Amino acid sequence: MTRDDQIALVTRYFKAVDDEDLIALLDTLCPDCVFSVETHDVRLEGHDQITAMFTRLWHDHAAVLHHEFVHVPDPVTGGIASRFAVQNTMQDGKLTHKSNCNFFEIRDGRFATVRVYMTGQNTLKGTA
Repeated sequence: MTRDDQIALVTRYFKAVDDEDLIALLDTLCPDCVFSVETHDVRLEGHDQITAMFTRLWHDHAAVLHHEFVHVPDPVTGGIASRFAVQNTMQDGKLTHKSNCNFFEIRDGRFATVRVYMTGQNTLKGTA
């Protein structure tokens, strides 16, 4: 993948998260994707565990928004790092703001691993 292709894949991933579009989200992830929240000791493997996590995220929040991206793609190694701001709207309308970084490894045009580093409370609670 080119640098632009890598950035486009990250953009598709976060659009799917913000739009609560599970089908589009899973389309960006390898079926055996390993998803970890490194700052909170969460490790999920495969679509079923990742689906459960995002379903909970969307249920627990009125809205999520990822924006203000800075991407560092590396087509040679197939990885891309992304720094961004997060705005979570709670069910009662209160807003939570975070600054996060994700590190993605790409295999066959999808993410094989997603490693999340987030500030504050863990909003991506895992099942495993």
